[in-house]
Amino acid sequence: MSKITLKAIAVAVLTATAALSLAAPAQAGRGYYGNGGGGNAVGAGIIGFGIGALVGTALAPREVYVAPPPPPPEYYGPAAYGPAYGPPAWTPEWYTYCAQRYRSFNSRTGYFIGYDGLPYFCQ
Repeated sequence: MSKITLKAIAVAVLTATAALSLAAPAQAGRGYYGNGGGGNAVGAGIIGFGIGALVGTALAPREVYVAPPPPPPEYYGPAAYGPAYGPPAWTPEWYTYCAQRYRSFNSRTGYFIGYDGLPYFCQ
């Protein structure tokens, strides 16, 4: 536990102890129609509001961390052509090669989805 949490708990316990020890004893015949019955309820409400405000403020995080934006998409330079890379892009042989090699190949964009969930251009 951090120092702030311990301080908040200590303040809440001390305030609750003070509120309970200062409570007036119940008296018959006083209340809704009697005189002075509503003052204790108002005081208890104010004390409860104060305890809630102190504990809520002490437990609230001081700093808010915002996740950085995702990195920009990587630039894939011009495709290197040759026997190791398959046929040149956008040719009928290339469409056939990529469709047979990658199940997730999209013939409109030329990309397929890799095992890591990222799109890759078929080369």
